[in-house]
Order: sequence, then C-alpha cells, then structure tokens
Amino acid sequence: MKDPVFDLINQEKTRQKEGLELIPSENYVSETVLEAMGSILTNKYSEGYPSFQGIPGWKESKIATEILPNYRYYGGQANIDRIERLAIARACQLFHADHANVQPHSGAQANTAVYYAWLKPGDTVLGMSLPAGGHLTHGAKVTMSAKVYNFIGYGVTDDGDIDYDELESLALEYHPKIILIGYSAFMKIPDFDRIATIRDRVANESGHEVLLMADMAHVAGLIAGGVHENPLDHGFDVMTTTTHKTLRGPRGGLILSRGKVTSPLKRPEHTLDNIPTLIDRAVFPGTQGGPLEHIIAAKAVAFGEAARPDFQEYANSIVNNAKILANELIKLDFILQGNGTDNHLILIDVQESFGFDGKLYERALDMVGLTLNANSLPHDQAAFRPSGVRLGTPAITTRGLGATEMKQLALWMKKVADICIEAGSEEDLAKFSAELDAIHDEVRTLALKFPVPGV
Repeated sequence: MKDPVFDLINQEKTRQKEGLELIPSENYVSETVLEAMGSILTNKYSEGYPSFQGIPGWKESKIATEILPNYRYYGGQANIDRIERLAIARACQLFHADHANVQPHSGAQANTAVYYAWLKPGDTVLGMSLPAGGHLTHGAKVTMSAKVYNFIGYGVTDDGDIDYDELESLALEYHPKIILIGYSAFMKIPDFDRIATIRDRVANESGHEVLLMADMAHVAGLIAGGVHENPLDHGFDVMTTTTHKTLRGPRGGLILSRGKVTSPLKRPEHTLDNIPTLIDRAVFPGTQGGPLEHIIAAKAVAFGEAARPDFQEYANSIVNNAKILANELIKLDFILQGNGTDNHLILIDVQESFGFDGKLYERALDMVGLTLNANSLPHDQAAFRPSGVRLGTPAITTRGLGATEMKQLALWMKKVADICIEAGSEEDLAKFSAELDAIHDEVRTLALKFPVPGV
C-alpha cells in the first residue's frame, strides 16, 4: 500500500502547477538540483570538514575534487570531501569570497554561527529592526539570539531607505561588535561603502574590531547575477545567505567570508583576519552536528548553475519583472512601501490603499491561486493583523513570465482587492465565491502555460 504522504505530495504538485508563486522567498529548483537532493548522499554521516589548506589553486575545480586529507570524524569520506570542496570552491568564485562554509542547515543557522563565532554573551549587535523590514534572526525578542546578545535596532526613512543617520548615531553610541545589514522586506540597495565608513569610525572610537556582516538571503541570486552590489566587494567581512531564494538552490544556508583560511582543529586568535576559521569552528562543533551532504551536493549544482550566463539573464529579468509589476500596481492605486522597488521585493500597504488588512488580502489571493504573505509595515503594532502584504518575482520569473504577465497579475490583484473591500472579512469572502472562482480559472489557464521545472 502506497504511503498517503505521496498523495499529498501530488496534490502539492498540482497546486504549484496551477497557481502562481509570488512569495519573494520561494523559488523552483532545476531537475538537477532535485536529483542531487534526492541522492544516496543522505545516507552518509560527515561531521567535520574536508581539507584544502596549503593546497595551491584549491579553488580550481580540478584541485577541489582531488582526494586529500580531511578533518572528519567518520571514515569513507573521499567522495563526500570532493563534493563539499567543489561546493566551497564554486561559492567562493561566485561571490568573491576567501572562504565559504556550505554546511549551515538554514539562513537562521548561518546567522547563529556568525554570532557565536564573534560575540560573547551580552555583546551588542546593530541590525535592522523587524518592523522596519529586518529578519527575526536580527534581534527579534522571540528568538534565542536576542536572549543571548544585546540587539539594537535601526529603522528606515519615510521613502523606505535605511536611515543611515540613525544607524550611524546608534553605532557611535553603543559601539556594537557587529554591524549587520540584512532584511526580509526592504526594496532598496544598501549603500555598503557608507556603512563600511561607519564601521571604521566605530572601530577607531571603541578600540575594538567591529565585524561588518551582511545577511543577503533575499538578494544573493541578484548578487551572483551581477544586478546587485556585493557587500564583500565593499569591505564587509562576512556575508550570510540562504541558498533557496533568488539563488534558486536547495533549502539551506551559506556563510561567505574574507580572511585567512586555516585548520579548524585549532582555535585561532580572535581577529577579523581569522574569521573564516572562527566561523568553521562555530558551525561545527559549535552549533551543528552532521552536515546534510545531499543538500550540499545540491548547493554545488546550484552554484554551478548560477555561474552560467543564462543565470545573469534570469537575475536581470527578476528585477525587470518586479519593477514592471510595481509600476502597474501603482497605476491601479496600490500604495507601495518605498514607492516601488530596486530589487525583487514589493511591499504593499493594503490598509492605506484600500482599508483592509494584509491577512484578508492574503487569504483572498490564495483562493484565486496567487500566493503571497501578509507582512508588517514600519508603523504596524500587531504582527498577526499586519497592514501589508509582501510579494516578489523570483519564482514566476523562473517559470518564464514576463512584462505582459506582470500587467495581468496587477489587474487580477486589483479585482481581488475590490472583492475584499466589499467582503470586509475573511468569513464573508465565501459570498463572492463565484467571482473568485472565475479569477482562479483565469490564473490556472495562464499558469499551465508556464511549466514548473521538474514537475
């Protein structure tokens, strides 16, 4: 008898094929990434690391795949080591890094490891506040990191950009050990040079080294594709990211760093120059056990795909689609945070636009096969009934949608907004089932013209 789990998987396949994914943190992986994720590498325990220290040219694929000594706690690692070194080499080349740790299970784990590598309990971190568009792992009170470290939050200006004056003022007041630039709902490209200058001022005044960290989980694919600035090219020490958003790889995390790469068996001096090794030790054994080598193999495949010219075209199309969609929404009286976007993210203030909250709009759009998420805005007080919704273009761009489809999406979203105005509540959406079903049929017809990779 077949496990009913597979029936549910098939139902999810149907949902993905017949709907359009607008959540900006979601994407579709290639068939080769899927193949690596489903491989027998999941059978192998590989605690520890492959070795490449002292090997000239190790970042070249020929060297990266040779059999070399390792720092593992189990035998039988020859193939695992070659795969992981290849993933490391490809990540370093893609993002101009001196070192990459490809073992974090998620972006949250990657951030946790960097904190653990550089901070002591009670040390101060300056990061974007959650209401302003930051991430939970940047100091939200409900997280473990906020109970261990002292997070100070900076905000954004009325036009949606980072409030650099506030950031600088807070940095000079609190002398943080980490200045963190990162977000999950921010539509601008940060001024990395200005932030690096602020870090230097803090370091000079405080007398201690300050780690400059960028959490680029949302825009890593845009960086790889050359349509977004790379913080590592502007004096940042560390960049963390997930591998599954715009980067279009498997679900997981990645830590990129600049500095010396030495053996992880011995703790080096606590300096910025040694941050790559401090991070390796913080990932294992500091915060994780056995790495997921089937996922690391899929990361290696995704990094290889991201290095191809067609990925640059894809990254450019993500941004173009987002700008077109944002402009079409504005024409239809949607009020957008920041009045548009410079990346793939769009944040709509539906409360200000039409007088209802983000949860109602999320539910109504879900009923027509358009998936996005309710999202707080800087002025919101209640996270469970936020004023806005967040959407983006990575997944629909992967499927091949372009300018014409962006205009159609905006029209559907306006029709659904009009229905929400009349309904007034999620319970009363049922009264408009006929109208919503008609839109759903149109969405399904369009979605089926653009196949989901591997489905």
